[in-house]
Amino acid sequence: MPIDAKLPYDEGNIFARILRGEIPCKKVYEDDFALAFHDIAPQAPTHVLVIPKGPYVSWDDFSAQAPDALIAGFVRAVGHVARDQGLDVPGYRLLANMGQDGGQEVPHFHVHLFGGRPLGPMLAR
Repeated sequence: MPIDAKLPYDEGNIFARILRGEIPCKKVYEDDFALAFHDIAPQAPTHVLVIPKGPYVSWDDFSAQAPDALIAGFVRAVGHVARDQGLDVPGYRLLANMGQDGGQEVPHFHVHLFGGRPLGPMLAR
C-alpha cells in the first residue's frame, strides 16, 4: 500500500530493519553512507535497491534534512553500484518513488536501479 511521504519516520519499516540486521538481504554493496541489495521481486534482470543509512522517509526528506556528506556519499554509492553491476553500458534506469501518488510503498527513501535489458518508455500513457 502506498504511503504518505510526509509521515514521521517509522523505525519499524522493512528497510530500517534490514539496516539494523534484523532482516537478511542479498547485499551487493555497503559503505558508511548506503546499503545496496537485490530487490526480492525484481522487475528487470538487474534490480537493485540502494538505501541511505539514516532515517529519511523520501527524496524530499533526504534532500532537505540529510547532511551534505551523506547526500554526496549516497550519490557516489549509487554510481558505484551501477558500475559494479555492469549497468553503466549500455545503460540503466534510476527510479525514486515519493509519496502516495508516486507509488512509494516503503517509508524509507530508496532508489531502484533497473538494467540488463531495454526498459521501454518511462510511463505508460
